[in-house]
Amino acid sequence: MSQLDELRGEIDEIDGQLVPLFLRRMAVTGRVGEYKKERGIPVLDSARERQVIAAKTALADTPAAKADVAALYESVMAISRRQQRALVREGAEDAGYARWLSALERRREPVANPRVVYQGESGAYSEEAAAGFFGEGVSARGLAWFGDVFRALAGGEADYAMLPIENSSTGSIRQVYDLLAQYDFSLVGEWQVKVEHCLAVLPGVGLEEIRTVYSHEQGLMQCDRFLDAHRAWRRVPTLDTAGSAKQVKETGDRTAAAICSRRAARLYGLDVLAEGINHNSANHTRFVAVSPVPELREGRDKISALFSLPHQAGSLHEILTIFAVHGLNLLKIESRPIPDRGWDYLFFLECSGDLLAPGMDGVLHELSQLSADFRVLGNFRGYQE
Repeated sequence: MSQLDELRGEIDEIDGQLVPLFLRRMAVTGRVGEYKKERGIPVLDSARERQVIAAKTALADTPAAKADVAALYESVMAISRRQQRALVREGAEDAGYARWLSALERRREPVANPRVVYQGESGAYSEEAAAGFFGEGVSARGLAWFGDVFRALAGGEADYAMLPIENSSTGSIRQVYDLLAQYDFSLVGEWQVKVEHCLAVLPGVGLEEIRTVYSHEQGLMQCDRFLDAHRAWRRVPTLDTAGSAKQVKETGDRTAAAICSRRAARLYGLDVLAEGINHNSANHTRFVAVSPVPELREGRDKISALFSLPHQAGSLHEILTIFAVHGLNLLKIESRPIPDRGWDYLFFLECSGDLLAPGMDGVLHELSQLSADFRVLGNFRGYQE
């Protein structure tokens, strides 16, 4: 027998002692759950859990060992909470969970022949996303600002909005995240558009005539390597890529160029001098379909939520442990500063799952109780190519 086999045998022997002890512990926590059920006591007792972790980590003698013991007991207690929730069947006594129940009651079926709004001019990538998600014949119109889109949806002028939320090269669209936090809207779907930027000019214009390049700030960033080869060109950010093409067309400025899609260049009668100028050839923008009312469409497999956390050691780790214990794949986490609350942050989170699946009530309770401002943004089907 090799030394490795001997060590593995020793581990098996220790595990043979650990498993019965773990099962014994779970039997006791089950009785704790029965006690809480009889007396109407909430499952989660954060102060007690912190005391337990502090006591257990004190038994370890190095910082690394203390961290490992803390992680072990956070998982053990998360499993115990899940066990107790199956017994206690908590109701809507916490605000975040009650908000979810209210949203569930207000949900609607998808709107047939919807009116859709997006930010930008005709020919924008957002228009392409709207046509991709809702169908080529969709009634869609562009508005100047992201705020205009949200106000139109709030005012009943549209049934849905199609908004960019993330680009594979330049990251999250921060304005959209901030507006999602401000408005009580729901995400009901997503779509991806491959971004292939072109340099578009008035007919007959050559590279040597260009002095100024217009585009959305994201377009300029995504093409910065191409633009760095033309340092004399002035870069001017605009509201959107298609609007840049429209501006070049309407001004008739032969020294101006736009970074936009080939679709926008064709729409506004511009020549394409260079295409595929974004440095990432696998550049995609992810869009979300936003509804003023929650929907639960067929095939939903992605959950989006937001929450804030106290300035307390381990608070984010506690949240993340919930996903590990329940076998939910955490797909994305994003933080944004909260206006008028210095150095406080909202976290936007996406994970796999169906909110109506067995066991998800417990997940929502734990997320709501361990955080503040908890809100489910939506449960929808992730983009399928």
